[in-house]
Amino acid sequence: MLKIKNINAYYGKVHALKNVSLHLKAGEIVTLIGANGAGKTTLLNTLSGIIPTASGEILLEGRDIVGQAADRVVSLGLSQVPEGRQVFNPLTVEENLELGAYLRYRSGGQRSEIGADLERMFQMFPRLKERRRQAAGTLSGGEQQMLAIGRALMARPKLLLLDEPSMGLAPLVVQDIFKVIERLRGEEGTTILLVEQNARAALKVADRGYVLETGKVILEGKASELLENKDVQRAYLGRDKKEIWER
Repeated sequence: MLKIKNINAYYGKVHALKNVSLHLKAGEIVTLIGANGAGKTTLLNTLSGIIPTASGEILLEGRDIVGQAADRVVSLGLSQVPEGRQVFNPLTVEENLELGAYLRYRSGGQRSEIGADLERMFQMFPRLKERRRQAAGTLSGGEQQMLAIGRALMARPKLLLLDEPSMGLAPLVVQDIFKVIERLRGEEGTTILLVEQNARAALKVADRGYVLETGKVILEGKASELLENKDVQRAYLGRDKKEIWER
């Protein structure tokens, strides 16, 4: 589904990604873990065409997408749920979801199919259906996260990028979000690249994982192996962190 080879990218003057290589197979959940400033969000934004690639290859189903505009990347099957949700606050829940299908509308997509996908989002997220006429800015943090995921899914992506979906959410809401992530892979067959500070929860739902440190991949492997790795445990899965995440 995705193959990244020796990607270099800059965030301003900072060399944020340094020869990063990784891959995702169709139907996998792969997680990126690392400390703040490791380059995780920069990598997602580079894949989405938001940050330019200085060098390297990004192949989406074999097609090189380096240099493609962000809307073109979406049309090729890659959607991102950004850090902090970034919903359109004055617009209603339904309008936010419809914006996720903007490129489908623009390319002459069948309104009946888009309408069916809208109803599918309401089935997946019943709370959004209850609030479909409500301004997105009035939703709770968890509801906004559901809306951001639903908006990305309205583009019918083959590959979904999730950036810190649990950030700032109550533990019970985090559980709901991770259930949705598992459902997307299990029932929808969506390939997912997950960036998540809650490394323990991310590795429990993922097939494989990569550890980023100062813009470099320093470790990779099966999620189960990373959970048992002493270095990963010490850096990202310590008891103090577990207590914080489970509060």
